[in-house]
Amino acid sequence: MTDQTLIKTMLFDFYGETLTDKQQEYYDLYHNDDLSLSEIADSAGISKQGVHDIIVRAEKKLMELEQKTGIINKWSETRAKLEQDISNGAMVSEAVQDYFLL
Repeated sequence: MTDQTLIKTMLFDFYGETLTDKQQEYYDLYHNDDLSLSEIADSAGISKQGVHDIIVRAEKKLMELEQKTGIINKWSETRAKLEQDISNGAMVSEAVQDYFLL
């Protein structure tokens, strides 16, 4: 999984509910199910360009949300600190480990 793929997956996981139903569906099919624009367009009965435009708008919205809130960045920093603490022998509850170290 590339860094870009991971970022797009995390954006969708954290902020996907803010998208319209159509944006959620097409974004998920394209990025997570790895369908092509043509495949999505054929099943939706719209043009490939239409699918592309919807996905681009969704990506822009997700990126803007992360830029404004920084939630994914904060989560990533917390996870990295937790991994460091664990590797240094710190006692961390199982619940915390389960949440951050999936």
